Amino acid sequence: MNHVLERLHKRPFALQDVFDWFETGLPGLHPPGLHSIRIEERSTDVAYVVSAELPGIDPAKDVEITVDDGTLTLRAERAERTEDVRHSEFRYGAFSRSLRLPPGARADDATAAYKDGVLTITVPVSERETASRKITVRHEGK
Repeated sequence: MNHVLERLHKRPFALQDVFDWFETGLPGLHPPGLHSIRIEERSTDVAYVVSAELPGIDPAKDVEITVDDGTLTLRAERAERTEDVRHSEFRYGAFSRSLRLPPGARADDATAAYKDGVLTITVPVSERETASRKITVRHEGK
């Protein structure tokens, strides 16, 4: 987190930094070169849906989606280079985001679709048990 302190000393602290940290994670929490993915998540009665901003990637070769022990992990890597006679530019980076799946999520039936720079992952959710149950406390004597 030294780079955060350096940045604060080099220029005045901006409120925008705080908003950026909430959206992309606090600086220093990701390994160097690994960035967070901006997402929107929502739950319905039948599915858990995650939409991730991933413009400029090829989902067939640049995206990996895994589920392990109830955690959905999305990884993507972008490498793009443009050149003309007087100018060249490149953009690259690795991105990652992990999310806890809700109870009843059926990861084996999950689907993913990519359109207009947004990756949408839909994970069906089974009906959650809503019946409550009382647990009796047993008193153990001496």
